[in-house]
Amino acid sequence: MRKKSIALIFFLLAPIIIYLLWPSDESRIKKLFREGARAIEKEELDAVMSKVSFNYSDEYGLTYLYIKGMMKSFFQRMDAIDIEYEDLKINVNDKNATAEMDVRIIATIGSETGYILGDLPNPVHLKLTLEKERTKWLVTKSEGLPLHW
Repeated sequence: MRKKSIALIFFLLAPIIIYLLWPSDESRIKKLFREGARAIEKEELDAVMSKVSFNYSDEYGLTYLYIKGMMKSFFQRMDAIDIEYEDLKINVNDKNATAEMDVRIIATIGSETGYILGDLPNPVHLKLTLEKERTKWLVTKSEGLPLHW
């Protein structure tokens, strides 16, 4: 009888424990941005692109493959990349989400270091659209990113 009681308690508590320990969609999206920013700083192209959906498209006509080419070129020209983002606001709606944040990027080109996106008083405001593909959130669209960088 004792083993049955322990098993019953375990099966009753297991779903509660899993629910409490399972990360929320918002925390998964925050992790996506943390990992994505670190991947850009380390110039890890595959890690960066693993955060972008193959179905990516935006108002500028950019696609997954075009972004990959842009990032490769960006990494060839830039060194010592540092990404700062703040005021992250996430809105999750079932399998879709939006995230808005203010971003600054500092990098070195040749022997010159400076802001290449935003600056201290005026960060660039980005709005990203994400979709949940299986259990993973991926960026499907961005707004506010200037194409000149």
